[in-house]
Amino acid sequence: MSEEKLPQAVDGPVVPEPSGVDLARVALRAAKEQAKARGAAVAQKKQARRGGGLRSGARADGRDPMALGAAINRLITERGWETPAAVGGVMGRWPQIVGEDLAKHCVPLKFDDDPDARVLTVQCDSTAWATQLRLLAPRLVARLNEDLGHGTVRVIKVLGPGAPRRGYGPLRAPGSVGPGDTYG
Repeated sequence: MSEEKLPQAVDGPVVPEPSGVDLARVALRAAKEQAKARGAAVAQKKQARRGGGLRSGARADGRDPMALGAAINRLITERGWETPAAVGGVMGRWPQIVGEDLAKHCVPLKFDDDPDARVLTVQCDSTAWATQLRLLAPRLVARLNEDLGHGTVRVIKVLGPGAPRRGYGPLRAPGSVGPGDTYG
């Protein structure tokens, strides 16, 4: 008496390999796809030689004209410029975000979009307005993140007014910063 060997249990579904007619169908499908790809490449080369380039057909595809706004949005998305574009929009809407009074005295200079930093740099025209903006900074960060998305702006760096650099002179005390003490 011969003992039949039972197949070992295999994890997952067992997929039989195609054979006979099924194998022929798989090979035919692969050959058709390769021929179709070669034919499309040859047709594109012929179009390019004729000077016509790629032409749009009766159905909509990626080569059709589109509205300028849609094209710009597509470009922004493809390049990953969502955050810089949103921050640029905020800089344009600065008076509406912070209020007219504060916007007259404080101007956004730049945004560092490094994922570790995400710092918005703002310059004020006096130390009093710089102090006021430093006090409002946490609320302003929250407001900006509402508009731009959570975590877009982490810190607001406030700069005071730019003062002219004082050179060293005969009446200057060594080690002092002079009138720079009152700026920023």
